[in-house]
Amino acid sequence: MTDVFALWRWQYLWNDRMVFIKGLWTTIIIAAGGLMLALLLGFTFGLMATSRNKIAKSFARVYLEIFRNIPLTLQVLFIYYSFIYSGVKISPTIVGIMALGLCIGALISEIVRGGIEAIPKGQYEATAAQGLTTLQTMRIVVLPQMIKIIMPPLATQLAVLVLNTCVLQMIAGNDLMYVTSNWVANGTLSYGPAYLVCGLLFFAVCYPITSMARRQERLHLGTRR
Repeated sequence: MTDVFALWRWQYLWNDRMVFIKGLWTTIIIAAGGLMLALLLGFTFGLMATSRNKIAKSFARVYLEIFRNIPLTLQVLFIYYSFIYSGVKISPTIVGIMALGLCIGALISEIVRGGIEAIPKGQYEATAAQGLTTLQTMRIVVLPQMIKIIMPPLATQLAVLVLNTCVLQMIAGNDLMYVTSNWVANGTLSYGPAYLVCGLLFFAVCYPITSMARRQERLHLGTRR
Protein backbone atom coordinates (compact mmCIF):
# COMPACT_ATOMS: atom_id res chain seq x y z
CA MET A 1 0.00 0.00 0.00
CA THR A 2 2.87 2.36 0.84
CA ASP A 3 4.46 1.81 -2.56
CA VAL A 4 1.23 2.79 -4.32
CA PHE A 5 1.63 6.30 -2.93
CA ALA A 6 5.45 6.40 -2.97
CA LEU A 7 7.06 9.84 -3.19
CA TRP A 8 8.55 9.21 -6.63
CA ARG A 9 5.05 8.56 -8.00
CA TRP A 10 3.90 11.95 -6.73
CA GLN A 11 6.95 13.53 -8.37
CA TYR A 12 5.97 12.00 -11.72
CA LEU A 13 2.49 13.38 -11.31
CA TRP A 14 3.73 16.85 -10.36
CA ASN A 15 5.96 16.98 -13.42
CA ASP A 16 2.94 16.20 -15.63
CA ARG A 17 0.44 18.32 -13.69
CA MET A 18 -0.54 20.29 -16.81
CA VAL A 19 -1.97 17.09 -18.30
CA PHE A 20 -4.49 16.92 -15.47
CA ILE A 21 -5.21 20.66 -15.55
CA LYS A 22 -5.96 20.49 -19.28
CA GLY A 23 -8.18 17.45 -18.71
CA LEU A 24 -10.08 19.30 -15.98
CA TRP A 25 -10.50 22.33 -18.25
CA THR A 26 -11.87 20.11 -21.03
CA THR A 27 -14.29 18.54 -18.56
CA ILE A 28 -15.50 21.98 -17.48
CA ILE A 29 -15.98 23.06 -21.12
CA ILE A 30 -17.97 19.90 -21.91
CA ALA A 31 -20.05 20.33 -18.75
CA ALA A 32 -20.76 24.01 -19.50
CA GLY A 33 -21.75 23.28 -23.10
CA GLY A 34 -23.83 20.30 -22.06
CA LEU A 35 -25.57 22.37 -19.38
CA MET A 36 -26.56 25.10 -21.84
CA LEU A 37 -28.01 22.53 -24.24
CA ALA A 38 -29.70 20.68 -21.37
CA LEU A 39 -31.32 23.87 -20.06
CA LEU A 40 -32.59 24.77 -23.53
CA LEU A 41 -34.05 21.30 -24.09
CA GLY A 42 -35.23 20.92 -20.51
CA PHE A 43 -37.23 24.14 -20.43
CA THR A 44 -38.59 23.58 -23.94
CA PHE A 45 -39.81 20.04 -23.30
CA GLY A 46 -40.82 20.85 -19.73
CA LEU A 47 -43.18 23.54 -21.04
CA MET A 48 -44.40 21.18 -23.73
CA ALA A 49 -45.14 18.54 -21.07
CA THR A 50 -47.51 20.97 -19.30
CA SER A 51 -49.13 22.11 -22.53
CA ARG A 52 -52.77 21.45 -23.33
CA ASN A 53 -51.66 20.35 -26.79
CA LYS A 54 -51.72 16.54 -26.76
CA ILE A 55 -49.17 16.24 -29.58
CA ALA A 56 -46.67 18.49 -27.80
CA LYS A 57 -47.24 16.64 -24.53
CA SER A 58 -46.77 13.25 -26.21
CA PHE A 59 -43.60 14.39 -27.98
CA ALA A 60 -42.16 15.61 -24.67
CA ARG A 61 -43.01 12.27 -23.06
CA VAL A 62 -41.33 10.27 -25.82
CA TYR A 63 -38.16 12.39 -25.53
CA LEU A 64 -38.09 11.93 -21.76
CA GLU A 65 -38.61 8.17 -21.83
CA ILE A 66 -35.99 7.56 -24.53
CA PHE A 67 -33.16 9.51 -22.94
CA ARG A 68 -34.05 8.63 -19.34
CA ASN A 69 -34.17 4.88 -19.95
CA ILE A 70 -31.16 4.34 -22.22
CA PRO A 71 -27.70 4.31 -20.58
CA LEU A 72 -25.64 7.43 -21.24
CA THR A 73 -22.77 5.20 -22.38
CA LEU A 74 -24.88 3.87 -25.26
CA GLN A 75 -26.06 7.37 -26.15
CA VAL A 76 -22.46 8.58 -26.42
CA LEU A 77 -21.42 5.62 -28.58
CA PHE A 78 -24.50 5.91 -30.81
CA ILE A 79 -23.94 9.62 -31.48
CA TYR A 80 -20.19 9.19 -31.99
CA TYR A 81 -20.37 6.25 -34.40
CA SER A 82 -23.36 7.69 -36.25
CA PHE A 83 -21.15 10.60 -37.29
CA ILE A 84 -18.12 8.39 -37.94
CA TYR A 85 -19.97 5.97 -40.22
CA SER A 86 -21.64 8.87 -41.98
CA GLY A 87 -18.20 10.15 -42.94
CA VAL A 88 -18.51 13.25 -40.74
CA LYS A 89 -15.52 14.17 -38.61
CA ILE A 90 -16.63 15.33 -35.20
CA SER A 91 -14.77 16.27 -32.06
CA PRO A 92 -15.32 14.05 -29.00
CA THR A 93 -15.94 17.30 -27.12
CA ILE A 94 -18.93 18.08 -29.35
CA VAL A 95 -20.19 14.52 -28.94
CA GLY A 96 -19.93 14.92 -25.17
CA ILE A 97 -21.85 18.19 -25.20
CA MET A 98 -24.57 16.67 -27.40
CA ALA A 99 -24.92 13.43 -25.42
CA LEU A 100 -24.87 15.07 -22.00
CA GLY A 101 -27.17 17.85 -23.15
CA LEU A 102 -29.74 15.39 -24.53
CA CYS A 103 -29.61 13.09 -21.51
CA ILE A 104 -29.60 15.72 -18.74
CA GLY A 105 -32.08 17.82 -20.73
CA ALA A 106 -34.61 15.00 -20.42
CA LEU A 107 -34.17 14.96 -16.63
CA ILE A 108 -34.41 18.74 -16.43
CA SER A 109 -37.65 18.66 -18.43
CA GLU A 110 -39.18 16.58 -15.63
CA ILE A 111 -37.88 19.06 -13.05
CA VAL A 112 -39.40 21.96 -15.00
CA ARG A 113 -42.70 20.13 -15.40
CA GLY A 114 -42.80 19.43 -11.67
CA GLY A 115 -41.95 23.06 -10.89
CA ILE A 116 -44.77 24.36 -13.06
CA GLU A 117 -47.28 21.91 -11.64
CA ALA A 118 -46.25 22.89 -8.09
CA ILE A 119 -47.77 26.34 -8.61
CA PRO A 120 -51.26 26.39 -7.05
CA LYS A 121 -54.06 26.34 -9.63
CA GLY A 122 -55.72 29.23 -7.86
CA GLN A 123 -52.99 31.55 -9.13
CA TYR A 124 -53.77 30.59 -12.73
CA GLU A 125 -57.44 31.27 -12.12
CA ALA A 126 -56.66 34.63 -10.53
CA THR A 127 -54.54 35.78 -13.49
CA ALA A 128 -57.18 34.59 -15.94
CA ALA A 129 -59.78 36.63 -14.04
CA GLN A 130 -57.54 39.69 -14.43
CA GLY A 131 -57.38 39.19 -18.18
CA LEU A 132 -53.75 38.05 -18.45
CA THR A 133 -52.81 35.86 -21.39
CA THR A 134 -51.12 32.47 -20.96
CA LEU A 135 -47.71 33.95 -21.86
CA GLN A 136 -48.17 36.82 -19.43
CA THR A 137 -49.16 34.39 -16.69
CA MET A 138 -46.05 32.29 -17.33
CA ARG A 139 -43.75 35.32 -17.38
CA ILE A 140 -45.18 37.28 -14.46
CA VAL A 141 -46.53 34.61 -12.10
CA VAL A 142 -45.30 31.11 -12.90
CA LEU A 143 -41.64 31.44 -13.94
CA PRO A 144 -40.42 33.53 -10.94
CA GLN A 145 -41.90 31.02 -8.50
CA MET A 146 -40.87 28.00 -10.55
CA ILE A 147 -37.21 29.06 -10.68
CA LYS A 148 -37.05 29.14 -6.87
CA ILE A 149 -38.59 25.68 -6.69
CA ILE A 150 -36.35 24.02 -9.27
CA MET A 151 -33.01 25.59 -8.37
CA PRO A 152 -31.91 22.82 -5.91
CA PRO A 153 -32.61 19.89 -8.28
CA LEU A 154 -31.11 21.86 -11.18
CA ALA A 155 -27.87 22.36 -9.24
CA THR A 156 -27.83 18.65 -8.43
CA GLN A 157 -28.20 17.81 -12.12
CA LEU A 158 -25.24 20.06 -12.89
CA ALA A 159 -23.09 18.03 -10.50
CA VAL A 160 -24.37 14.82 -12.10
CA LEU A 161 -23.53 16.24 -15.52
CA VAL A 162 -19.93 16.97 -14.46
CA LEU A 163 -19.50 13.45 -13.08
CA ASN A 164 -21.03 11.89 -16.19
CA THR A 165 -18.27 13.36 -18.38
CA CYS A 166 -16.31 10.27 -17.33
CA VAL A 167 -18.09 8.19 -19.97
CA LEU A 168 -16.30 10.16 -22.70
CA GLN A 169 -13.07 8.30 -21.99
CA MET A 170 -14.46 5.55 -24.26
CA ILE A 171 -14.15 7.86 -27.25
CA ALA A 172 -10.88 9.52 -26.15
CA GLY A 173 -12.69 12.67 -25.09
CA ASN A 174 -9.61 14.27 -23.48
CA ASP A 175 -11.73 14.76 -20.36
CA LEU A 176 -10.25 14.45 -16.88
CA MET A 177 -11.01 10.75 -16.52
CA TYR A 178 -9.55 9.93 -19.94
CA VAL A 179 -6.29 11.83 -19.43
CA THR A 180 -5.91 10.26 -15.97
CA SER A 181 -6.32 6.70 -17.26
CA ASN A 182 -4.14 7.45 -20.28
CA TRP A 183 -1.38 8.96 -18.12
CA VAL A 184 -1.39 5.93 -15.83
CA ALA A 185 -1.25 3.48 -18.74
CA ASN A 186 1.61 5.27 -20.52
CA GLY A 187 4.38 3.81 -18.41
CA THR A 188 4.00 5.68 -15.10
CA LEU A 189 1.79 3.04 -13.44
CA SER A 190 1.17 5.57 -10.66
CA TYR A 191 -2.42 4.53 -10.12
CA GLY A 192 -2.68 5.74 -6.53
CA PRO A 193 -1.73 9.42 -6.93
CA ALA A 194 -3.37 9.75 -10.36
CA TYR A 195 -6.81 8.47 -9.41
CA LEU A 196 -6.71 10.16 -6.01
CA VAL A 197 -5.98 13.54 -7.62
CA CYS A 198 -8.62 12.87 -10.27
CA GLY A 199 -11.19 12.19 -7.56
CA LEU A 200 -10.20 15.28 -5.59
CA LEU A 201 -10.52 17.47 -8.68
CA PHE A 202 -14.01 16.16 -9.35
CA PHE A 203 -14.86 16.71 -5.69
CA ALA A 204 -13.52 20.28 -5.83
CA VAL A 205 -15.85 21.04 -8.74
CA CYS A 206 -18.96 19.20 -7.56
CA TYR A 207 -18.96 19.83 -3.81
CA PRO A 208 -19.61 23.60 -4.08
CA ILE A 209 -22.45 22.86 -6.51
CA THR A 210 -24.16 20.32 -4.25
CA SER A 211 -23.59 22.58 -1.23
CA MET A 212 -25.31 25.41 -3.08
CA ALA A 213 -28.19 23.05 -3.88
CA ARG A 214 -28.62 22.23 -0.19
CA ARG A 215 -28.56 25.91 0.78
CA GLN A 216 -31.14 26.74 -1.89
CA GLU A 217 -33.36 23.91 -0.68
CA ARG A 218 -33.16 25.06 2.95
CA LEU A 219 -33.87 28.64 1.85
CA HIS A 220 -36.89 27.54 -0.17
CA LEU A 221 -38.24 25.44 2.70
CA GLY A 222 -37.69 28.37 5.06
CA THR A 223 -39.69 30.76 2.90
CA ARG A 224 -42.61 28.31 2.73
CA ARG A 225 -42.96 28.09 6.54
